[in-house]
Amino acid sequence: MSQAQTNPIVELANVHLAFGSTEVLKGIDLTVARGQTVSIIGPSGSGKSTILRCINALVAPQTGHITVNGMRVDQMRNEAERIKLRQKIGIVFQQYNLFPHLSVLDNITIAPIRILGVDRAEAERHARDLLARVRLSEKAQMFPGQLSGGQQQRVAIARALAMRPDLVLFDEVTSALDPETVGEVLAVIRDLVKEGMTSILVTHEMRFAEEISDVVVFTENGLIVDQGSPEDIFQKSTNARIRRFVNGLAGGRASLEDGEGI
Repeated sequence: MSQAQTNPIVELANVHLAFGSTEVLKGIDLTVARGQTVSIIGPSGSGKSTILRCINALVAPQTGHITVNGMRVDQMRNEAERIKLRQKIGIVFQQYNLFPHLSVLDNITIAPIRILGVDRAEAERHARDLLARVRLSEKAQMFPGQLSGGQQQRVAIARALAMRPDLVLFDEVTSALDPETVGEVLAVIRDLVKEGMTSILVTHEMRFAEEISDVVVFTENGLIVDQGSPEDIFQKSTNARIRRFVNGLAGGRASLEDGEGI
């Protein structure tokens, strides 16, 4: 029996979701174990980011079961339940979404203080520890507009970690960055993974996904085509579509040749 089956933190079973007449997810089955790193790859428009949004209750499927940390996400009907869920799930988006009028330190401490009721001194101590982890200790009193895109994204990661989550979702966190700043963000994620943070990444950084993942999931047209170890997907796959996709993106940030949308 696999680690994911014996110690799951996330379980999706036959999840279907449509926006109007457009089917986005067509029966997703996915299990993630505590401590695992799972990368979701595939062409744009294949449903990757929607899977993350379902896990975090940002969108609700029409059918199927979603369980996160023992909570039935698909059955949540009010915002109080969703807020309780999100206190244990950090999510980092393509865009940094930092408060421009707040310092870096205040961006990181605002949620623990207001939502969790953490004492300000303790919240600031933890925030400074997190800034050290994302290699931005000297930026605590600066404002987002004074930082590069890569630095802002690292602040966004620290902000997600400030809630002490059990799971962190990374949604194409390098796609809006200058190529020169991608490496600094990936280095931070690599450190978190080594520390055992349970993570699910949607990414087009193929080499990075192959390096850090326990499981790689390939999606297309709202379906999981295959999933397995990095070696199974990147080196040994017998699926011609997966081989073509992986080889086309072997450089990491190469553009997709057949994907549309996000």
